[in-house]
Amino acid sequence: MSTLVLDNGAYFAKIGYSHEKVSVIPNCQFRSKTSRLKTFTANQLDEIKDPSGLFYILPFQKGYLVNWDVQRKVWDHLFGKEMFKVDFADTNIVITEPYFNFSSIQESMNEILFEEYQFQSALRINAGSLSAHRYFHENNSELCCIVVDSGFSFTHIVPYCRGRKMKEGICRVNVGGKLLTNHLKEIISYRQLHVMDETYVINQVKEDVCYVSQDFYKDMEIAQLKGEDNTVMRDYVLPDFSAIKKGFCKPREEMNFTGKYKTGEQILRLTNERFAVPEMLFHPSDIGILEMGIPEALVNSINNMPEEMQPHFYKNIVLTGGNSLFPGFRDRVYKEVRALAPVEYQVSVVLPQNPICYPWEGGKLLAENPDFEEMVVTRDDYEENGHYVCEEKFDI
Repeated sequence: MSTLVLDNGAYFAKIGYSHEKVSVIPNCQFRSKTSRLKTFTANQLDEIKDPSGLFYILPFQKGYLVNWDVQRKVWDHLFGKEMFKVDFADTNIVITEPYFNFSSIQESMNEILFEEYQFQSALRINAGSLSAHRYFHENNSELCCIVVDSGFSFTHIVPYCRGRKMKEGICRVNVGGKLLTNHLKEIISYRQLHVMDETYVINQVKEDVCYVSQDFYKDMEIAQLKGEDNTVMRDYVLPDFSAIKKGFCKPREEMNFTGKYKTGEQILRLTNERFAVPEMLFHPSDIGILEMGIPEALVNSINNMPEEMQPHFYKNIVLTGGNSLFPGFRDRVYKEVRALAPVEYQVSVVLPQNPICYPWEGGKLLAENPDFEEMVVTRDDYEENGHYVCEEKFDI
């Protein structure tokens, strides 16, 4: 009996058998400008010669799985001959879904997993629960941890105690990678070059040049300086998809501070955008989203917990999700939480080696756990009792 672990994110699906390595695959379909009629699914993205003006068809909207036709196509591709060759009758699946997922979505997922694909058994679980499982596995003396999962659609902050999530402390900040990329597109389109259709390229720009500032106003001052004094300024060479396949940042020594280049490359000059965009994770109110930033939400969530638990949460803050890969993200979270936390508490913020696959690795550990059998719902169970048995067993 093999177990397939699928961390079904809104942007990337992290998938792999529990005894193998993980693959990170775009969880969406694409259409390209050149071949309008052909739809590319998941990792067929690499076959597109010219990804400029790439059109995304996403199964998730605002963090919830709403477009089942697209999700089915992606799953068919992932489970099919080209990828994981799943033998459904002999496979358990561990699949993630967002916190407080709508029951209608949960029911659709049960039907698809058990009736269409006919998996032997399934476990639906939150990605944060898998991260917590992994964290407790590595630090078995700890009783509590608080998981910050900052992904594509939003950022969840969830306290766990002895492996159980504490519902009253769950907090969601509606800022995620999608918002950051879209905001960067708007700023660049307004200031230099119309890139509103270039989601793919600008997402790459964001990943390559953005960072989290440790002192916003100081960096703002540096960003206004002229010439070489401006250590924030970067020139980003945009890909033309013939000679330059992937955009890159010009090395400092090759930069021409007048901004005029002889070569025919298209250049984006980025200054304060580099840190003003990720700043939205810390101050969503900058762009009119009236919510707390991550550090404030963390402290707020911990304050909702019983007092004797609070010191344990402060010293076990775990960062996961793609946004935690911004340079400086961990240090900034530490700095702000330290400033807001009571003096006598120790604060520790952990950024795992690979924050995107961290929940998947938790799922892998869970699948090898002797109690795993107790947690899943088998197909026979489901056929006998329907959705009710899933509601009883899965704590979403």
